[in-house]
Amino acid sequence: QVQLVESGGGSVQAGGSLRLSCAASGRTFSSYVMGWFRQAPGEEREFVAIISRSGGSTSYANSVKGRFTISRDNAKNMVDLQMNSLKPEDTGVYYCAASADYATTSADTRPSTYKYWGQGTQVTVSS
Repeated sequence: QVQLVESGGGSVQAGGSLRLSCAASGRTFSSYVMGWFRQAPGEEREFVAIISRSGGSTSYANSVKGRFTISRDNAKNMVDLQMNSLKPEDTGVYYCAASADYATTSADTRPSTYKYWGQGTQVTVSS
């Protein structure tokens, strides 16, 4: 089992940047596929970015491609999301998620694939 704690959310003007971090507990962090998801008020939770166990493969939602970068440090049990050129539509609660299923890959973008979730961190982008 893994516990996830997000940090780094906040309020920023459009065009600005934020960096989200997710700290994971446990000794087997490198065995988890990690992802970032977000949820806007009244909307379903949606995929933002996924990173493979080694960090060598990533996937991004089309809406954030070229603006967001996911990375991980297996030695520190951390996964980050660098968000640049933020837009008001990026507003929402951002969640870190992990999947221990050995069959999961960085192509698995459905929230239901991920068993472990953090508590979320709010990102608000104003125009």
